[in-house]
Amino acid sequence: MIHRITKQDKLAKRAPLGNLKPGRVSATLPVPAQIPRPEYMFHDGPEHVTASDTKSPETVEKIRIAGRIAADTIVEVSKHIAPGVTTDALDRVAHEFICDHGAYPSCLGYMGFPKSICTSINECICHGIPDDRPLEEGDIINLDITAYKNGVHGDTCAMFPVGEIDEESRLLCERTKEAMLRAIKVCKPGRSINVIGRVIESYAARFEYGVVRDFTGHGVGEAFHSGLIIPHYDSPMYNTVMEENMVFTIEPMLTLGSIAWNQWSDDWTVVTKDRGRSAQYEHTIVVTENGGEILTLPSSQTS
Repeated sequence: MIHRITKQDKLAKRAPLGNLKPGRVSATLPVPAQIPRPEYMFHDGPEHVTASDTKSPETVEKIRIAGRIAADTIVEVSKHIAPGVTTDALDRVAHEFICDHGAYPSCLGYMGFPKSICTSINECICHGIPDDRPLEEGDIINLDITAYKNGVHGDTCAMFPVGEIDEESRLLCERTKEAMLRAIKVCKPGRSINVIGRVIESYAARFEYGVVRDFTGHGVGEAFHSGLIIPHYDSPMYNTVMEENMVFTIEPMLTLGSIAWNQWSDDWTVVTKDRGRSAQYEHTIVVTENGGEILTLPSSQTS
């Protein structure tokens, strides 16, 4: 039998425009007193850490441990993603998992952020605050999770579908992950940081995706965000040369439409101005003589 493609079939492949609205944010969850806090929890304003972005082998291994906890948390939280589940409930799962592993959820209290993870849905580019909005069939959600343990942070994020999603959204997520992986492959000592953005932007252009410019990757380790900036677009001004044992995140944010954005009154949530969908993937990596090595792999991929 010949199947004729109907207008409804064509529309099913397209991602819907977003209609996110701020929800109710619940009270801050407690962290056991015995778990060490990062330094920004003891003062107002930005971090005061000035550690080098090039790490000792011992520090790299500590970041790997923290990164594995963050990655394992994503695996655990993703099991609970389903229509009707709130992002606040996902935050609680993550909070308890991180604390149970003797780590501190880095987002909690960072520059006033009220929750333990970021949950960015559909048109939310980044920094979505978990609240009482139930997930809906067809949503896509980003889980951005960072764990602090042994004096260092491990930072990672990934996209997940909520039930069945449209083809356009599926491809956006798949290709955003591929853009990140391609960028990781080109990281080698002696190469300029801007090669990362060149690779991502070139790949994204094949599909006419927007590449968000105002939110970037960053140095990470003793600091949650060091002064090192990792842009996801090609720019000659970012010409820092990669060195062996340099640690940073690569976290491209790609959009189906414009990269213009608005920020909600909570001073965190960033959404696309045109309400087109956005996707993001992130790994913390270390530069080695053989290329970029991922430090935020879950236990299932490292054992």
